[in-house]
Amino acid sequence: MLKNKAFRVVLVLMIAGVLVSGSFAGGFVAGHLMPGGTSVFPSLLPTPTLTVDTTQGDTPQDLQTLFKPFWETWQILHDNYVDQPLDNTVLMRGAIKGMMESLGDQHSSFMDPQEYQDANVSLNGKYEGIGAYVDTTGDYLTIVNPMKGYPAEKAGLHPGDEIRFIDGVDMTGINPELVRLKVIGPAGTKVHLSIKRADVEDLLEFDIVRENINIPSVTGEITKDNLAYVTITTFGDETSSDLHRILGDLIDKNPKGLILDLRDNGGGYLNTAIDVASQFIGDGVIMYEQYGDGTRDTYTAMKGGLATDIPMVVLVNEFSASASEIVAGAIQDRGRGQLVGVTTYGKGSVQSWIPLSDNQGAVRVTIAKWLTPNGNTIHGIGLTPDVVVERTADDYKAGLDPQLDAAVQLFLKP
Repeated sequence: MLKNKAFRVVLVLMIAGVLVSGSFAGGFVAGHLMPGGTSVFPSLLPTPTLTVDTTQGDTPQDLQTLFKPFWETWQILHDNYVDQPLDNTVLMRGAIKGMMESLGDQHSSFMDPQEYQDANVSLNGKYEGIGAYVDTTGDYLTIVNPMKGYPAEKAGLHPGDEIRFIDGVDMTGINPELVRLKVIGPAGTKVHLSIKRADVEDLLEFDIVRENINIPSVTGEITKDNLAYVTITTFGDETSSDLHRILGDLIDKNPKGLILDLRDNGGGYLNTAIDVASQFIGDGVIMYEQYGDGTRDTYTAMKGGLATDIPMVVLVNEFSASASEIVAGAIQDRGRGQLVGVTTYGKGSVQSWIPLSDNQGAVRVTIAKWLTPNGNTIHGIGLTPDVVVERTADDYKAGLDPQLDAAVQLFLKP
């Protein structure tokens, strides 16, 4: 069982030009980075002139019969395919991708060296791109929500927009995480997006100039109703310290309640999620991590939280995922506060990122699932709010927020 915890992340939804797979991964993904990593097949890549001995080769003795069709196919391609010479590296990586895809798990995958390098950018809140939260788990890269004041919003992109072409190149059949990497880019450069929007017959065309994106992971204010309103956009490098500072300032003003907004938050680092939950839960279980053999690791609250007693409500939506669900699930199960909004995304599995030898990329493999303090699974199910309130696209356009309004009303009830 792979339980190395040197590098743990909890990321599902990528953010074009804002969040990158600084861990999870794509569709994001959460997990453990494993050191080293050796190939099952010591010499999977023959030289172009090699005639493969499909009965022996370098395949381990106990796998030779199983892998005979693989090597036969390899040789058939080299002997017969019309366009020669073949790129052996492309063939090798394609074989690994196919093996990972056969698992039927969207969070287990292969990343080539460049993708792996891009995926390990730190979640520090500073990026270059168009400034939009996106979903990478569907057939096309889809806008979740443009960020206020940044190029995506200024250009007129809407939640639900699907990116079908980038600079005239069809994105059909391309992994949405790779599409995301095509959207982001240096500030000052332009990208042309062809968008499919629901209820619009023709594709919509947008020229967008990328900008520097600097999004604080935590913001806070006191509302006119004397409530502390805290928004966490990601669980990144500076989230724990920023939250501690902002909570300290807000609690000093003696608010009568606290609203924690985790909407559109696709995740981040696992240790940050535990830090954040500990600010609101004084002790006890935050979550369990359960492995395939039935064993569990238990994560408990750290002492010293600044807001463990104040009444609170948590806002969630369909794009609250992974680390967000860990925090929200702990608050709900422990009776610390109510959830308001709609059912969350349902990303509750753990991935190990295992680098391949010779800088050939990495594979990420699902090895465990997260459970809430009451032992409930998150993955594929999500969290059901205590108070269900929708926020429609028309609400967004009109600047209305019925979910936030409902949260405020919970504190104003006599």
